[in-house]
Amino acid sequence: MSAKHVEAIPESGTEMFIPLSKLKKSPKNARKTPHSEAAIEAYAASIAAKGILQNLVIEPELDGEGAATGFYFVTIGEGRRLAQLLRVKRKEIKKTEPIRCIIDTANDPHEISLDENVTRENMHPADQFKAFKKLAEERGFGAEEIAARFGVTPHVVRQRLRLGALSPKLMQVYRDGDLTLEQLMAFAITDDHVRQEGVYERLSYNRDASTIRRMLTETHVAATDRRARFVGMEAYTEAGGSILRDLFTEDRGGYLEDVALLDLLVTAKLGREADAVRAAEGWKWTEAQLDFPHAHGMRRTYPHQVELSAEDQAALTTVQTAFERLTEEHQGAEELADDVDARFGELEAEIDRLEAKRQAYDPDDVVRGGAFVILNHDGTFGLSAGSSARQTRSPRPKPRREAMRRRPTRAARQTAQRRRVMMEKKSFPRKRTTTDRYLTFSFGSSPHIAPWDCASI
Repeated sequence: MSAKHVEAIPESGTEMFIPLSKLKKSPKNARKTPHSEAAIEAYAASIAAKGILQNLVIEPELDGEGAATGFYFVTIGEGRRLAQLLRVKRKEIKKTEPIRCIIDTANDPHEISLDENVTRENMHPADQFKAFKKLAEERGFGAEEIAARFGVTPHVVRQRLRLGALSPKLMQVYRDGDLTLEQLMAFAITDDHVRQEGVYERLSYNRDASTIRRMLTETHVAATDRRARFVGMEAYTEAGGSILRDLFTEDRGGYLEDVALLDLLVTAKLGREADAVRAAEGWKWTEAQLDFPHAHGMRRTYPHQVELSAEDQAALTTVQTAFERLTEEHQGAEELADDVDARFGELEAEIDRLEAKRQAYDPDDVVRGGAFVILNHDGTFGLSAGSSARQTRSPRPKPRREAMRRRPTRAARQTAQRRRVMMEKKSFPRKRTTTDRYLTFSFGSSPHIAPWDCASI
């Protein structure tokens, strides 16, 4: 019978390369809560990029008789061991991959495991942000490459890079504890240091993150604004517009910075829609307006009920049947799939289009009238038709007061009347009486005759 092979126990403090398959989880490890999957992913990415930076601390496994079995318990570095096993699963390395370890049989395994997890201080977040920024600037790493080297998502890297680019003044305020991380993230919505510092100086007692974001974007237009939705983000950026994005909240598309450009694009597109409506429907005129001009001062005409053509009625019946069938199929569903929801939207839009044909304007009103093309709250354009036709009007009559200026005044009319009377008396003098005398007097060359009562003399 051959003698049993006995493994020699290495001396404490010896550095050794142990095959990964010979390493086991230590039952004396103080960490009982398992590592998260994200943490293992981060370890694996780091090791793949840079190797194991810190040796594992191990102790030999002993059998019931106190002899070494050839396996080792990992006292410190269980996360790194699991990360290497993940790499084996991905076929990045073999299960016999040599792992650099330090033998420790002098210290209590449970105590040093606890010490390794407790006696340390995490890096300040501000230092982490600056370090990521330095990697990007000095080594030319992009967000994707940094993410791969540290086992995080590219979005997380972009967030840290954005925070690392904040105003040094605000970063120092954060280090001093006068700004919270949430407030700091709100300032990161823009990379303009002057604006960041200006808003910080304007802050009063209300330093809520939402207030900071609102102050930094008060001159911008949200992507949810009807104007932005009408023009479209692609058309806006193609025209040279810039968009401010918030990496830390659901910004729903960001904020458009060039408001003047946006308004020009809205005006131009609304104008094209107005021209298309006039060409398609035959209105005498159409006019693009952001909002309906309630003070237009024109008479409104309204459509009347008409019967659908046989073709449109058949199409409407077909679409309604399809809508009802689809409704029955998904009646009990708590949430609709994207393609089903899109199909419902298509059917509803077609039903609305056909139903709208039941209303029609009188042809004479269309020939004489016009329509305003306006921008709806949801970013679509709307049509307000039926305003009375705009046409060249005859000149207005002159105001009454102008005509009154040409009429003689009351005093002038009385003077003219007296003159006529006096001239008649001069041509046909009345017979004198004892009770009536005439006093003749003259103003210039025109004689005036005034009756005079003798009794008053």
